[in-house]
Amino acid sequence: MALTKLDPNTALIIVDLQKGIVSLPVIHPIGDIIERSRALADAFRERELPVVLVNVTGGAPGRTEQPRQTGSRPEGWAELAPELNQQPTDITVTKRTWGAFASTDLEVLLKARDVTQVVIVGVATGTGVEATARQAYEAGFNVTLAIDAMTDMRPEAHDYSIRNVFPRLGETGTTQQIIGLLPARRA
Repeated sequence: MALTKLDPNTALIIVDLQKGIVSLPVIHPIGDIIERSRALADAFRERELPVVLVNVTGGAPGRTEQPRQTGSRPEGWAELAPELNQQPTDITVTKRTWGAFASTDLEVLLKARDVTQVVIVGVATGTGVEATARQAYEAGFNVTLAIDAMTDMRPEAHDYSIRNVFPRLGETGTTQQIIGLLPARRA
């Protein structure tokens, strides 16, 4: 579905743009993804709309066929990318699963602020971003995805999510389209 509008009380969710993940090989230049995410964050902050910065420190406990990373992660692995310019007013959420809503208080925090819509960006398109979008949709939020502010390590996962999953969960658009639809600063 093409991008049509943003609710007056929309929050931005930036998924997993943290030191240990932004150093991984991705299909789109990570600097561009961080820059667009920062542009969105600045625009949301300027309008006093919530900005949620999500990092991941673990994984769900179930068995998988693919081997998992074991052992400890390097120092600072979960620290948010400094280019995001984290502010005291930002909401920070640490997750241990793919999605930012599962096993966190994100839904409660957003609903307490009367948020009705979320814009989601980050890494990885086919896991953290998609899982967060699915959970937001299931929690009753209107969902918008800035498709030029996300990337993945796997091109097929990135493309599949954008073409087949995201249009079923909400609307998609570019960073500039979303900024253009943001409401004016609150009086």
